[in-house]
Amino acid sequence: MPIPGTPSRADLVDHLVRTRIAGDVATPRENNLSHYRKLANGDRNYWLGLELGDRWTDEQDVLAVMAERCGVNDDPEYRYGQDTIDPDLTVDALERMAGRLRKAAAGKQRVLFATGHPGGLLDVHRATAAALRSAGCEIVVIPDGLTTDEGYVFQFADVAVLEHGATLWHTHSGEPMRAILKGLEGEGRPLPDLVVADHGWAGCAGQLGIDSMGYADCNDPALFLAESEGTVQVTIPMDDHVTSPRHYDPMTAYLLDAAGLTETDTDTD
Repeated sequence: MPIPGTPSRADLVDHLVRTRIAGDVATPRENNLSHYRKLANGDRNYWLGLELGDRWTDEQDVLAVMAERCGVNDDPEYRYGQDTIDPDLTVDALERMAGRLRKAAAGKQRVLFATGHPGGLLDVHRATAAALRSAGCEIVVIPDGLTTDEGYVFQFADVAVLEHGATLWHTHSGEPMRAILKGLEGEGRPLPDLVVADHGWAGCAGQLGIDSMGYADCNDPALFLAESEGTVQVTIPMDDHVTSPRHYDPMTAYLLDAAGLTETDTDTD
């Protein structure tokens, strides 16, 4: 286990609220509503690699899904101020993700990890990849030489990322994932059985028919819409860039324990 100790559900909920991963989060209401509106108006920068067509052209429908699956305030007249993520919804989603990780481990599946938010989530994905490798899964190695208009696509600590100007890059685009999947096909290699990611990396994979799960903030509604439609299997609501990446450690510990992927679990298999 790369992270010592596993919190109870109640302790994890308390931790999520205290560190503002959930509960009263830093993302303001006006930012959330602006993103919901832009998605509904067809701005593909907010579609996160998905093809939403004309199914979500009413921002009030988007808000309703976000209230149900993320826990934001459901009042359309609430326009400014603090918004929220329901920590119980976060933990519920972690438990759903754990179930799919357990299936991947049991089947020794090929799993690809990727992040568009390396400043916050890189180590969450790295720790999960390490646990699945210990359980016998193949962690997909991406092809060399992949690029998009934004930069280079490469792998760092088992996690696919976008690099630009010698810096790991924050991106919402689905194009890096598209480049990886095309690259694998071009090399005659099998596609992943499962993608664990966030942002457009998760959305693109789900759109292309691969089992996909992802983390998403309350101002990134596309993955929640995709989960409601069945395109993405699990979307975990959380602030995806809090003040310290270490704040995510108890969440990762809880996830791996629920999936049966702690060192004790894997050693006894």
